[in-house]
Amino acid sequence: MIGLLIQDNAYEQDIRELLMSFYPGETYAHEVKEGVDFYVQTRLEDGEAVIGIWEKLENGEELEGWTLTAHSTGKADLSDHSATKNVIKKLFYQMLVKRTGHELPWGSLTGIRPTKIALSRLEDGWKEEDIRKFMKETYMTSDEKINLSIEIAAREKRLLEPLDYDRGYSLYVGIPFCPTTCLYCSFTSYPISKWKGRTGLYLEALFKELEYTAEKMKGRPLDTIYFGGGTPTSLPAEDIDAILCKLEQLFDTKNALEFTVEAGRPDSITEEKLKVLASHGISRISINPQTMNQKTLDLIGRRHTVENVKEKFHIARELGFDNINMDLIMGLPGEDLDDVKHTLEEIEALKPDSLTVHSLAIKRAARLNMFKEEYADLKINNTPEMIALSEACARRMGMEPYYLYRQKNMAGNFENVGYSLPGKACIYNILIMEEMQTIAACGAGTTTKVVFPSENRRERCENVKEVEQYISRIDEMIGRKEKIIH
Repeated sequence: MIGLLIQDNAYEQDIRELLMSFYPGETYAHEVKEGVDFYVQTRLEDGEAVIGIWEKLENGEELEGWTLTAHSTGKADLSDHSATKNVIKKLFYQMLVKRTGHELPWGSLTGIRPTKIALSRLEDGWKEEDIRKFMKETYMTSDEKINLSIEIAAREKRLLEPLDYDRGYSLYVGIPFCPTTCLYCSFTSYPISKWKGRTGLYLEALFKELEYTAEKMKGRPLDTIYFGGGTPTSLPAEDIDAILCKLEQLFDTKNALEFTVEAGRPDSITEEKLKVLASHGISRISINPQTMNQKTLDLIGRRHTVENVKEKFHIARELGFDNINMDLIMGLPGEDLDDVKHTLEEIEALKPDSLTVHSLAIKRAARLNMFKEEYADLKINNTPEMIALSEACARRMGMEPYYLYRQKNMAGNFENVGYSLPGKACIYNILIMEEMQTIAACGAGTTTKVVFPSENRRERCENVKEVEQYISRIDEMIGRKEKIIH
């Protein structure tokens, strides 16, 4: 247990996240009590940030029996919250490195959008070398991750240049159903089996929200469309067709730069469903094995085989899909370097058009976290070698990294990276991460984000996650949108 004695609570979350990077899974106390291993104390005084680590030593007398063993101060512009936060985190990071003997690849950076630092500065005319110097001095980020951030930011800048941020928008449609719930998953998803014969109720509410959204966004160019979830292809083929027909009726889908549908789980895919997607001109699909090791698939609750992945991939190719993404997860329970090598060899043989490599992030709502005792013997290991192997595989296939994001509680404190062949990058993925454009989202558990570029302002509203609640409260969900979409 780690104690937090923080004068200004505005910085507590940043300090906690940095601690979690060094000490994953620990609990926290906010008072001097038994069972605490060490305390972190922070305060701001006279233009300085002051941080100390207190430990239990013999004859400790300074803090009710605790002794100050590490202490650091740094100048801070207390009128600038962001600048002060960076000073505090850098000081604290240096102390934790000294205490643990371990450095983090991203340094003191804990936010989910590290490429935003590089992209915003490239758009402001900064030189790459100046960005490198800034990230190194401010966040102590490794050269490898700085170079990756700048490479991706430069590619994002080129890909986003044709878009109209003021008038253009993207549409996200959430389908909150899956064949089963994976062990690590915390997304909004419900077993499709429990909704057999009743999905029409969800479609009715979804159509009402789509009709409202289409009317509010009329006259604005629709740049990208993304069907996520859950697993959209867990719906029956006739439901998928009905939604796509409704979309074509309401929106100008033909002029969209891309239209992605996450086919996701191979056990949700049928040839009939793929034919429906092809008939509506879906330009990009995602078939996600996560791993090509059968023992891991069985463990994490994905009720499909490795052969199912290959079979559904080949059917999609035969039907003409020329932009197929595959998702992988590094750090899955029980997997080692040889397991990762095997997965990458199998993926390379399939030759997808893009590859998204995730580092396992265990959220509070995931079964793997909710039932820790049951899975206590599972070893979760993500290493620099695994990340390097995945990057080398993607680059061998001719792919380039085009977007990146991070999550809390990521195994190995790494990142998620999307790689693609030239011309196959998913523009929506960049937009959702960099928050450059309004994204109108419809469906249970979705979040609409409205961007006001001229004011450098963003507003968001969320739909309820539970499907029954979404259906019964659809007018309220529309009312939430009305408050921010003008």
